[in-house]
Amino acid sequence: MIYAHISQCTFYANLFPNLAEGLNFLQQAADTIAPGRHQLSGDNYANVDLYTTRQVNPAGYESHRKYIDIQFLLQGEEEVLVRHTDELNCSSPYDPGRDVAFFHHTDPTATVKLGNGYFVILFPHDAHEPQHCVDQPAPVKKIVVKIAIP
Repeated sequence: MIYAHISQCTFYANLFPNLAEGLNFLQQAADTIAPGRHQLSGDNYANVDLYTTRQVNPAGYESHRKYIDIQFLLQGEEEVLVRHTDELNCSSPYDPGRDVAFFHHTDPTATVKLGNGYFVILFPHDAHEPQHCVDQPAPVKKIVVKIAIP
């Protein structure tokens, strides 16, 4: 996991193939970007979503094998719980069609706060439980960039 401010993108851009493209997309995205899927190069893409954060995410932790997530809020703030996949019990086995496995709720190893220019990069071993409210449920506008793992 990498947790940093958008002003620090250049430091991380070359750590992994196509990461620079995803970080550049975040830097260029305006608050007015339309919800939905935005195609980047190759198999890389970004999803823009509007939702209300919640006290508990009923889906639990999730992880992906085909993509690295870069999560960033354009509006609002939320907490993302993070824990290593080896420390969790699977609740729903990996579905290659959806590129997701789910894990039971447990205490997080780390909690990161998105909003105010902060992003998180999540790798396949970083199980994450997004959409948690900071204080009370509130609306957010979120970008999740999906970077294909070669």
